[in-house]
Amino acid sequence: MILFLASRPVVPTAPRGSAGAGPAPTPRGAGPASHTADAAPATPAAQLITDDCAPAPRPPRPSFLAPYRGLFAAPGAAAFTLAALVGRLAGTMLGVSMVVMIATVRDSYALAGAVSATGIAVTAVTGPLLGRLVDRHGQARVAVPAVVVFALGATATLLCVHHGAPAWALFLCAAGSSGVPSLGSMTRARWASVHRDDPGARHTANSFEQVVDEVCFMAGPALAMVLCTAVFPEAGLATAAVLLVTGTLLFAAQRRTEPPPQPRTDSAAGSPLRSPGLRVVVVTFLATGAVFGSMEVATVAAVDSYGHGPASSALLALQAAGSCAAGLVFGALPVRGSAAARFLAGVAAMAVAVLPLLAATGPASLAPLLFVAGMATAPTMISGMTLVHRLTPSARLNEGMTTAYTGLLIGISAGAAAGGWTVDHLGPAAGYTAPATAAALALLAAASGAGALRRSPEAD
Repeated sequence: MILFLASRPVVPTAPRGSAGAGPAPTPRGAGPASHTADAAPATPAAQLITDDCAPAPRPPRPSFLAPYRGLFAAPGAAAFTLAALVGRLAGTMLGVSMVVMIATVRDSYALAGAVSATGIAVTAVTGPLLGRLVDRHGQARVAVPAVVVFALGATATLLCVHHGAPAWALFLCAAGSSGVPSLGSMTRARWASVHRDDPGARHTANSFEQVVDEVCFMAGPALAMVLCTAVFPEAGLATAAVLLVTGTLLFAAQRRTEPPPQPRTDSAAGSPLRSPGLRVVVVTFLATGAVFGSMEVATVAAVDSYGHGPASSALLALQAAGSCAAGLVFGALPVRGSAAARFLAGVAAMAVAVLPLLAATGPASLAPLLFVAGMATAPTMISGMTLVHRLTPSARLNEGMTTAYTGLLIGISAGAAAGGWTVDHLGPAAGYTAPATAAALALLAAASGAGALRRSPEAD
């Protein structure tokens, strides 16, 4: 502190309560005091002793949320994020709303599952195509007409269910209402454009987006279930349709943060899957989605076998909470190592974290194990989406991210089916063998493709 006083400009002041000032003492480390006309008044000896003994002030520690505050300092960032959140929440309500509505009104889970599977199959085809159109023509020009088509299909579905239309009409309506652009992919594309010159901010943005995904997947299905069972069967789909249309239109209205359309170039010709590294990520996402889908079924079956069926939702929420917590921490930490190495480490952690679930004997032991298993989810998905961004040409970014999400969606559906088969044939106690097997396959895919990821210079 004395050195600090000696180095700053000297300002003549008198201490409060003193009648005057004597000659200034010589600070340690400085030469003899000069007695010029403009020399500073003396500092009392007691004040010098106090300053000499006081510890040097420590610089304030940066807040844990500082990276996230910096993320939203960009103009328009909060607006497009909130608008997309409304639509993304609605998107997670659609599947549950469709199944519960048809199963309740038509008294057939087989029909409900088949109609839902049809919608997923159509989404798997139309999603990447819509992503390609978004890249070429812009988000607003594609999202607005697409969501209008969705609204017409959803309205037709509600009318068919309410008035008892034939089953084939439900399949047609489900197909017609499944072509919706991915708001999650478009939101990530906006972050990439807003922070194009800041890799750290893009890492934080990917982490934040994964947390948003987890929150939506926690809240959306629960909200849909409440609306369908406590209000009327069609309430879930009707509410989801209104929210999806509203959120998409509000998102499209945020034009100043919309990435400019990318003209087609020779380097961006063909499918993004021409990249060997991106193929590795998509195949790994397929197996990762199977982990998510089968784990949900296994958890519901296991908790029901313990005699605590209603608690399954709370336990699944713990898994999502673990992912949210890990995602927030991961996004606040500085980026270390290559994205390929982080991705492989995340998949390995996920494969290891699933194994203890096989030893669960009741809700008390299952709850912390699900929380820990969920903590491996967010870092894996964040690193995977970072790789997708780096391995996809900028002119095909939306298509690349939508393709990755489509792989995840297909994996979730396949995993749910595999989990149900496992529970039916091997019993609830063996239900977690399905997610454990899927996690092992994900690790095998990532490890066997690690060479392709390392050979891709964009993945560093």
